[in-house]
Amino acid sequence: MAVRAMEQRDVQEVSQIVVAAFSDAVASGLSQEGIATFMSLSAPEAFAKRMTGENCMFVYEDKGEIMGVIEFKEGRHVAMLFVAPDRQRSGIGRKLVRVALFHRRVPSVTVSASLSSVPAYENYGFEVAGPEEERQGLRYVPMKIELNNALNADCLSHWGPPCGAGYR
Repeated sequence: MAVRAMEQRDVQEVSQIVVAAFSDAVASGLSQEGIATFMSLSAPEAFAKRMTGENCMFVYEDKGEIMGVIEFKEGRHVAMLFVAPDRQRSGIGRKLVRVALFHRRVPSVTVSASLSSVPAYENYGFEVAGPEEERQGLRYVPMKIELNNALNADCLSHWGPPCGAGYR
């Protein structure tokens, strides 16, 4: 069981996990436009393209099988967090969030949480930062977490150097 940087060879498996978790917990509350928007963002090609930019992506892997993924945009925003449906509520999401938060570049990290994921993010320490919104058919609640140096020092011993140019 380990969290590691996502690699190009992982994009197909990650896409399958993301689509399965989305279909299980989020899709029923969205319009066809929202579902189509999300499917385009979660396609293997879309993940591969975003891996070449400023986004850090990490996977949780157990016995060679990927169980979860987090995408952390520009060191300031959780863009995606998904755990395989049969592995949810097992601590995988918390571990992925902790790794991503270590790689932050700003004191306040945000997420546009799907409606069904708000309680999970609250458990991770995020707070609601505004009313429910909708963009391109995706419904979400803006949330944020304020971090301090104690979190960074604690994570340093576990996760290594911050994400930056060339780190994937």
